[in-house]
Amino acid sequence: MTAPAESAADRVAAAVLAVPGVTGLHAGSWGEVGTYLPGRRVDGVRLRDDSTDVHITVAMGSVVADVARAVRAAVADLVTTPVAVVVEDVTSPTRDPGGSVGP
Repeated sequence: MTAPAESAADRVAAAVLAVPGVTGLHAGSWGEVGTYLPGRRVDGVRLRDDSTDVHITVAMGSVVADVARAVRAAVADLVTTPVAVVVEDVTSPTRDPGGSVGP
């Protein structure tokens, strides 16, 4: 079986996760934020015709507004729509996107 092709949602997710202070993508309170692809879903990224929504968790101690601004800048080059960044939670700096806490 071949690996699925990288989608725009995958590129956005990778750019977001590379921003310092971002500890993960967040699917929203009810799991409503995501992009559905064949056989899988990219949580925390919603691509629409008129907007791009990115929902994140931020490391405790980070300046939330600065992280959100950096996320918006990282995503802006990948999409042609306005980018909305929603900070859903603040987590331990060592928390991984899967929710486990590091040493």
